[in-house]
Amino acid sequence: MTLDSKNIESEKNDLYFMQRAFELAQQAEQLDEIPVGAVVVYQGKIIGEGFNQSILLNDPSAHAEMIAIRQAGKHRNNYRLLDCTLYVTLEPCPMCAGLLVHSRIKRLVFASPDLKTGAAGSALNLVDNEQFNHQIAVVEGVMQEQCSQLLSGFFKRRRNEKKAAKKTQ
Repeated sequence: MTLDSKNIESEKNDLYFMQRAFELAQQAEQLDEIPVGAVVVYQGKIIGEGFNQSILLNDPSAHAEMIAIRQAGKHRNNYRLLDCTLYVTLEPCPMCAGLLVHSRIKRLVFASPDLKTGAAGSALNLVDNEQFNHQIAVVEGVMQEQCSQLLSGFFKRRRNEKKAAKKTQ
C-alpha cells in the first residue's frame, strides 16, 4: 500500500467513525444534553462509545469522552488504551484532555474546535504538552461543518426557549 492510499484509507476510517460519534451526539440532543458524541476505536472496531449525559445523570464528569473511555477500559480490561483512537464531535475540555493523556490514547480525531475551553490546541493544549509523559496525535476538522451546525442549532434553540420562558413570567 502506498503512502497516498494509506492516507485515503485513514481518512475513510476517520469519516466512518466520526459519523458514529455524530449519531451519538444526535442522541444527546434528543435528551436535551449538549450534543457531543464520542467513540473509542481499537484495531478498526468500536470498543467504547458515549454521549454527553451530565444533566441526565447529575454528573459533571459524564462527558461523551469519559463515558466512551470508561467503556473501552472495561472492554480492554485495562486502564491504558494504548493504540486506541478517540473520535469526538467537539474538541475535548481540560478534564477530558487530561483523561486522554492518563489513558494513553494514541490518537484524537475531533470535528469542531472549542475556542473557549478546547484543550487540544484551541484554548490550551494538554494533549501535546512536552511536560507530560504522553503526547497524543491530533486530527481536527473531520465532519466539522455538520457537528458545528448541530451544536449551534442546539444552543440557538436553548437561547430561544429561555427568552420565551422569560416572556411568560
